Amino acid sequence: MPRYGSQQSLSCHLYTHTTTGYVVSSVQETKTGLIARLSLAGPSCNAFGLDVEDLALEVDYESDSRLHVNIYDVEGQQFTIPRSVIDVPEPTANTHTSSSDLVFNYDSTPFAFWITRRFEPSEPPLFDTRTASLPPTPIPPIDTADPSTGLDGFPLVFEDQFLQFTSALPRGTNIYGLGEVVASSGIRRNIDGDGTIQTMWARDAASPIDENIYGSHPIYMEHRFSAAANRHRSHGVFLLSAAGSDTLLLTPPDADISLIQYRLVGGALDFYFFSGPTPQKVVEQYGELIGTPAWQPAWAFGFHLCRWGYANIEETREQVRKMREANVPLEVMWNDIDLYHAVRDFTADPVSFPPEKVRSFIRELAENHQHYVPILDAAIPKQTNTTDVVRNSYDPYTRGVDLDIFIKNTDGTEHIGQVWPGYTVFPDFFAENIKQYWTEALRNWSALGVEYSGIWLDMNEAASFCEGSCGTGANISNTSVPFILPGRPGNLIVDYPEGYELYNPSKWGPSGNITINGTFTYELPEDSSVVSGKRSIPGGEGYTSRATRTVDAATPPYAIHNGQGLLSAGTIAANATHAGGQLEIDVHNLWGLMEERATYDSLLEINPGKRPFIISRSTFASSGRWTGHWLGDNFSKWSYMYLSIQGMLQFQLFQIPFVGPDTCGFIGNADEELCNRWMQLGAFMPFFRNHNILGAIPQEPYVWDSVAEASRTAIAVRYSLLPYWYTLFANSSRFGSPPIRPLFWEFPDEPELFSVDRQFLLGRELLITPVLTPNVSAVNGIFPGRGEVAWRDFYTHEVLSTTSGGQTALSAPLGHIPVHVREGAAILMHARPGYTTAETRTSPFRLLVFATADGYASGHAYFDDGESLPPTAHRDVLFFVSEGKMVVESSGSFDVEPRLESLVVLGVKRPSTVMVQGGRADGWSYTDGLQKLVLSDLNVDLNGRATIEWSY
Repeated sequence: MPRYGSQQSLSCHLYTHTTTGYVVSSVQETKTGLIARLSLAGPSCNAFGLDVEDLALEVDYESDSRLHVNIYDVEGQQFTIPRSVIDVPEPTANTHTSSSDLVFNYDSTPFAFWITRRFEPSEPPLFDTRTASLPPTPIPPIDTADPSTGLDGFPLVFEDQFLQFTSALPRGTNIYGLGEVVASSGIRRNIDGDGTIQTMWARDAASPIDENIYGSHPIYMEHRFSAAANRHRSHGVFLLSAAGSDTLLLTPPDADISLIQYRLVGGALDFYFFSGPTPQKVVEQYGELIGTPAWQPAWAFGFHLCRWGYANIEETREQVRKMREANVPLEVMWNDIDLYHAVRDFTADPVSFPPEKVRSFIRELAENHQHYVPILDAAIPKQTNTTDVVRNSYDPYTRGVDLDIFIKNTDGTEHIGQVWPGYTVFPDFFAENIKQYWTEALRNWSALGVEYSGIWLDMNEAASFCEGSCGTGANISNTSVPFILPGRPGNLIVDYPEGYELYNPSKWGPSGNITINGTFTYELPEDSSVVSGKRSIPGGEGYTSRATRTVDAATPPYAIHNGQGLLSAGTIAANATHAGGQLEIDVHNLWGLMEERATYDSLLEINPGKRPFIISRSTFASSGRWTGHWLGDNFSKWSYMYLSIQGMLQFQLFQIPFVGPDTCGFIGNADEELCNRWMQLGAFMPFFRNHNILGAIPQEPYVWDSVAEASRTAIAVRYSLLPYWYTLFANSSRFGSPPIRPLFWEFPDEPELFSVDRQFLLGRELLITPVLTPNVSAVNGIFPGRGEVAWRDFYTHEVLSTTSGGQTALSAPLGHIPVHVREGAAILMHARPGYTTAETRTSPFRLLVFATADGYASGHAYFDDGESLPPTAHRDVLFFVSEGKMVVESSGSFDVEPRLESLVVLGVKRPSTVMVQGGRADGWSYTDGLQKLVLSDLNVDLNGRATIEWSY
């Protein structure tokens, strides 16, 4: 057992005096770094647990851009994430100690370390835990008796139930990441003043502001910019820990530095540092460690439709018919929990969703190149008694008992929660037989008639409607939930859409009530004020005081800022046990990831060689290898349309790029204008699904004529760009390159961009400027490059007149979303987008080129069959433009059938002659005002080399 400090007087209390810290007692250099022993420097503090007296330090220069620093207890009693969960690469035999971009430096007494850049030793460290660099100043206390007492530095604290580690940062630096969170500060995390407290504890909550929600991603990117030196550098810091934790970002009063402080309730301090030096490099280096994102099937980039409330198979089929009648492309039809029999996983209701009718419907979709995805919740209903014939026939429970795969209480009994079907048990994804169980269940579901194309994993934080194991001793035959479902009497969704004109008589029906869409009539509420949907920001209210809590494994003495208070609230009990004796408090944040891995492996076994498609709510580091993510239960409000952009941008850093919100919002009632604008924005987000809550007014895009028209237009652009989308995501899976980017990732030396999150880049070439406020016909956009980079309107090809670092007003009438192309781009598109992605992929190509002032442009397109799991036949096509000539270079074994039909070149002078493959071309035109050359009827084969030239 590890040696723990004995109980001492709290004269060295964490918040009242200098803590003891550690000293380096031995050091051994290795080929890849060093190994050291750390010993407690003095009497134990035991502030929130028992101090661990002996620690190990391992430093490995794992590559020239990645440095690994791991501090853990020598006996290994503290939980660390097994490689079976996240298989980070082992250190190689190659040495990088002399070539690494990063350098590990340390002091022995007290132990502290700092990370510097090898070739910039005079610059401030990237990470610096030396107490001498930290001021004797208080930080915002969390449950401390004397918050006014100053601190003399912040040495390492390593206790069995509490770890604390602090680093100095340049004052007011730029921090990104540390999520999942809906942040009031935007993509740039607030580090000024009292700053930010980011809690890592997976939680089922409807998109609260500045609180912990579904996923845990303890990685941040720091971007530093020196105007004086005109130099920018980015680096990344990742803490590989699943422990519940708080991460504090703040700037102490009158200090010339800022701080980041980690507070964990267990585990180890397992840090990885990435040298960058650009934002994109940081993201790619993180992907090298945890794994690059899953390959998405080509159909995943189509438009998806769902709602909670399609009550039967006929109503579900009706949506497909109405979408086709409105000519709004529909790629994937989804069902929420309405599908289930008695709200139970792996079933279809025999009355409302008869399996044979479900099978027939799904096969109709397949014949039309469309797809079907059902929901799969985290919990399995508990059998009530031996006379319950229906439940005895419910194989997912009885089979789970046979295979012993459910999470247990500390006494070995089943841990019982409460979810949609009533009292439930939870699969333990550490159990020995879990793969067999999960694969059988998924295979049997498909055989039942639910022949899914992919799986939607919901409620997998894991969510429960009670606190901890609430079913023990209860009447578990009760299958109701402890609240009224949305849309039912007592919980009607009757709020007016945000900003609705309550007092415009033209909107009223004959009774003085408002009629929406000519169908849904609601009485005017007494209070017609609009609720913002914003939740309180955690401070002193978002956690439970230590003084009121019992100290045990379920309630550690340090109370993190969990938005629901107790760790067991709304989820599995923190002292529940998993296979191997692991406690829920240690593995809670891994539940979603473990389910995603199991689902991915099972789908691959059921359909060998075919890419699994998974969308999950709860995620952790490396989840992107197995799943995409939707941003959870948002609100039908303009503010949440804007907030969806920051959510999408966060997950690019987290290496989960296939992400998107519930378009038009999930909770509440959307109106025509909001849904019009949101459908257009969603068309430029990776995962594009419209989904809303039970009892709300319909918001399918065909409901309003203007929304249908805006959707047709935006989806046509999206589908025409499928080669571009597909290539961006191929590069993400191959190299970890982020498909969606904040503006400053491409322009890192322009400080005015560091907080911009109302616009974003699709790749490096397309700039999206959505309208995010109601009742406007224009939007302001900032265009990077400070006037030295040219941008053109994607639709009209007109050159945008920009100012140096300022904003530009853009015309944006309802139904139009501004999109601009960056100079130097060569973007391959489909000339005639179809109703589905399969139809679109057979369409011929057109190439849009926007040459720089000196005549250069380049582009890349990746092709494969769109469904086979690589390695598989593929082709890379490169486009190079320079000095009046375009060269197409092609490599690979996949045969690209569609031909390049047309070419548009912007930014060139009127040519006198155009040559295609050495022969004179006559089918071309030129527009002087746009400097636009158009070539038609090319019929160029992209499987080989081709040249097109124009001379003046």
